[in-house]
Amino acid sequence: MCQHQPPCPSADSADRESARLVAHHPEQGWSLLCNGVVLFEDTGELLPDGRIIAPQRPRGARLTTA
Repeated sequence: MCQHQPPCPSADSADRESARLVAHHPEQGWSLLCNGVVLFEDTGELLPDGRIIAPQRPRGARLTTA
């Protein structure tokens, strides 16, 4: 799928999030990568084969208010 040189990491690789952006929609909270992965602002992912990667929030993280 990727036409870049060097090619972007595949959707199955551990570093899949380092692929190039194809579409970025911060107002909607998602981005599409060259390898077909959809990244969500909550750190969740949707892989091209339909698998879901749950958000990876750090343990012990707390919401703060100003």
